[in-house]
Amino acid sequence: MKKLLLAVAALFAGQLFAQSITTASAYFKTISEYYGTLKDYEVDFEIKVDKNESAGKLSYKSPDLVRMDYTNPEEQVIVFNGDTLTIYLPGSNAILQQDVNTSGNNSANTLTTPQGLSLLSRYYTVAYETGQNAEPLDPDSDEMVIKFVLTRKSAAEAFRSIKICVNEGTKLIRRIEAVTPKGEEFIFDFYDYKLNQNISDQRFIYDAPSSANNYNNFLFSE
Repeated sequence: MKKLLLAVAALFAGQLFAQSITTASAYFKTISEYYGTLKDYEVDFEIKVDKNESAGKLSYKSPDLVRMDYTNPEEQVIVFNGDTLTIYLPGSNAILQQDVNTSGNNSANTLTTPQGLSLLSRYYTVAYETGQNAEPLDPDSDEMVIKFVLTRKSAAEAFRSIKICVNEGTKLIRRIEAVTPKGEEFIFDFYDYKLNQNISDQRFIYDAPSSANNYNNFLFSE
């Protein structure tokens, strides 16, 4: 009888333990699904690539409108209006435009949109960095995040690995660290989200300076 009770207790404890664990891929899917419920958002960003830094504000409206207005470099703009990707580079006085096929994978899917997160789940293996429990964003930080590590499934992907830190309370992405096959590291930090502000479609119409030089379909030009 004693052995039977111990076996039942062990089985019950094992079931409770299993129920308390959420796999990294399942947890990451809930983050992607949450982003899918957002009608729009705006967020401040900072990007570091080696010693180069940039900053600005990102605007997103479901399902696929994206705009990035830079404060560093000042006046630089990246806009995707659902059909065309436009990049204004004030330092070069240049406008780069690319028509984008929206029927599949395209360059306008940023990592912080539902489409981008869905693609990451498809082309990368998702794991926890240390576990499903939240930990400080940085050693001296009070902000608690869940840390995911994504490893590419094939050599065709642009990044060898990606670490994504998600705020425990808001389920919003706080930081992305992406490493290219050559070891170049991109760090994206996101601050001060403003959700569901009823952003107008006009926000994603960009009138570039008429004096700028235009380069169309630049991604495929020789």
